[in-house]
Amino acid sequence: MPYSPLLVRPMREELVAAGFEELTTPDDVDRFLGQPRGTALLVVNSVCGCAAGMARPGVRLALESGPRPDRLGTVFAGQDLEATARARSHFADIPPSSPSMALFKEGSLVWFLPRHRIEGRDALDVAADLRDAFAEHCATAPVG
Repeated sequence: MPYSPLLVRPMREELVAAGFEELTTPDDVDRFLGQPRGTALLVVNSVCGCAAGMARPGVRLALESGPRPDRLGTVFAGQDLEATARARSHFADIPPSSPSMALFKEGSLVWFLPRHRIEGRDALDVAADLRDAFAEHCATAPVG
């Protein structure tokens, strides 16, 4: 059973307010990841404590300055079940975990942050990992 929409609304809004597009269907995911140009960050959001305390705050911090992906998208594990499954199919060799973050460049996966690299750390550590990935793979300004 998916989580209650009322329960996850604030968790969704936290990323939407940071500029993320919600991907709630497999078609949304295909359209978002099917764009072959530029960079795209896909966050697999979750209701767990490490999503609330580390993943979402970490990604928001990482986006505040410096290079950043051209596109930002998110699926919600435990609610958008089909969209999450489709997103995970784009990194099928990596065991499913949520929260997690995947960075794509020119349509190919170039960096992944699984739950075990989020859990037990703080938002600043997660932001530092993301900033390093953005510095390596993203242009200094979004393509738009």
